[in-house]
Amino acid sequence: MFDTLMLFVVPTLVLRLLGLIGVRRFGTWRVSAAHGLAFLFTMTGLAHFMPDSVTVMPSHADMVAMVPPAIPFADFAVYATGVLELAGAAGLVFAATRRWAGIGLAALLVVMIPANIHVALEDIPLNGDPATPLWFRIPEQIVYFALALWVAQALPIPGRNRDAAVSRPVAAAN
Repeated sequence: MFDTLMLFVVPTLVLRLLGLIGVRRFGTWRVSAAHGLAFLFTMTGLAHFMPDSVTVMPSHADMVAMVPPAIPFADFAVYATGVLELAGAAGLVFAATRRWAGIGLAALLVVMIPANIHVALEDIPLNGDPATPLWFRIPEQIVYFALALWVAQALPIPGRNRDAAVSRPVAAAN
């Protein structure tokens, strides 16, 4: 149940630790989290293309089983979302593309909610493991959604006056 969460938490902590010992690229929690999310979405994106013979992660067939019956072209939907997850992961790594990648991944997470609900309600196993209960799956999706927006700097920071961050010209003293 916590496997996917650990795909984010462990890399983020390791990268932040590297930042604390002097690796400038990971000097902030936000950048470390962006790279942690990139790792998570790389792993989950790769699962969309895995054959059944790979047993360390869910396969393409597992992902197809997640697609609700009302969604047409389940195979295509799985491949398309896999490509979007991998593209979003790559975008999170670079500061120039991080904002749009985070917003895009947040939108993708919203689009995938029906599949996550379907898996939980129909008790569809992934890679032989029991389905993650809905009470855990939906809050987990909300966490990833919020993190994607946070690393994209698309969420306001509570208690911080955004106007104060904008530099204003100083009036000349008379």
